[in-house]
Amino acid sequence: MSSNCQMVWDRCLHIIKKNVPPQSYQTWFEPIRPMGLENSVLTIAVPNKLYYEWLEENFVQVLRTSIHQVLGEDGRLRYCILGNGSETTPFALSGNGDERASTGMPNFLDIEKIRDPRIIPGIRRDPVNSNLNPRYTLANFIEGDCNRLARNAGIAVAKKPGGTSFNPLFIFGAVGLGKTHLAQAIGNEIAQQYPEKRVLYTSTEEFSNQLIQGIKRNDVNTFVNFYATLDVFILDDIQFLSGKQKIQDIFFFLFNQLHQSGRQIILTSDRAPRDLEGIQDRLISRFKWGLSADLQAPDLETRMAILSVKFEDAGIQVSREVLEYICYNIKENIRDLEGVMVNLLAQNTFMKRQIDLHSAKAAIRNFIQSPQRGITIEAIQRLVAEHFQIPVEHLSQKTRKRNIVVPRQVAIYLCKEMTKHSLKAIGKAFGGRDHTTVLYSHQTVRDMMDTDANFRATMELLEKKIRMSLLG
Repeated sequence: MSSNCQMVWDRCLHIIKKNVPPQSYQTWFEPIRPMGLENSVLTIAVPNKLYYEWLEENFVQVLRTSIHQVLGEDGRLRYCILGNGSETTPFALSGNGDERASTGMPNFLDIEKIRDPRIIPGIRRDPVNSNLNPRYTLANFIEGDCNRLARNAGIAVAKKPGGTSFNPLFIFGAVGLGKTHLAQAIGNEIAQQYPEKRVLYTSTEEFSNQLIQGIKRNDVNTFVNFYATLDVFILDDIQFLSGKQKIQDIFFFLFNQLHQSGRQIILTSDRAPRDLEGIQDRLISRFKWGLSADLQAPDLETRMAILSVKFEDAGIQVSREVLEYICYNIKENIRDLEGVMVNLLAQNTFMKRQIDLHSAKAAIRNFIQSPQRGITIEAIQRLVAEHFQIPVEHLSQKTRKRNIVVPRQVAIYLCKEMTKHSLKAIGKAFGGRDHTTVLYSHQTVRDMMDTDANFRATMELLEKKIRMSLLG
């Protein structure tokens, strides 16, 4: 019987080879093995359900033609799909019975599981390198109003991967808001709680490159087989599938295989499913099957909590004033917060500089280039005058009264520190004073800050007021 089924399948392949592109033949037909022949029913083995679906979706007509030419009009094709367990019960595909009837192909395709994984090599559940960064955990993913839904959904998925309605879990948001952190944190939690599960994180770019290499080597089968064995598949930046139709086709069937098998899928994107461009509608529809949870820019309190935890993890204690100053100036991107923190840690470690408002100011200036954008001389004069309770025009008077001189020097200092105006422009705004007066005022205020703690606190308060009123 073995030789008979092999002979029948070889004749079928001879017909198929004439009717499909060479690459498709090598990829999808050469790996198939005939298993048996009984009463005009040819049984063939394929690696997984995805493989079967791909054949039925793309090559059902040529398969039917070849079977009928070799075995006659009563010829049928039965698929055996390799399972991971030992059961041999029939493998049902929802809706396929109706679909076959509607296409006029009753009794042409049968499908069942077989238990012997040796029929087609390479379908072993070997250990997999998860590619997860152990630094990303749910514990250090700070919760706030901006991410509460996504984080709580992630916790639910980690407790019961593939067993919740959050499959797929689609996490989206702008750059630098923690999508990768949260996705990998879920993976790390699952790997810790369920060490037997195969968890894999990869970027869409890497996924695409692997598939392209598989196509070049005529070995897409190995690629598909590997991903079909995963228990948890985390794919980062799904928007980069845009325009890649061949890759989308294969991902579509891989998605179906994993989802129908109860495997957990976690996707991240820089936009919601409905806003994805260049992605097939059938994929977008599947992305909406589970939960789409967005990450928004964190508020001031959440940013401070995030930054505080990061400093604590680095073993550094930072004052609330410094945290508040940094987080008030950096609002949209958590990565920028980390960049400033790394800058400050480097200064602290290698240059032995204390992490205070002065060093934070320098770090922000170097990092975001123009933190003073929107701050004007006029605005600083107005706020300083309000603080010292004097008319704003007194700051430009030619008087040496202390209750005017000190506020004027303070305002000049802040203008030099917080704007990009030249010394000449600053002097002109204060009654036409020259650049030497501006430098003198700046140095005087700095000296007072170094020697008078109360005065330094006043200056810090003024800077905070200026930034909160003008940058907020």
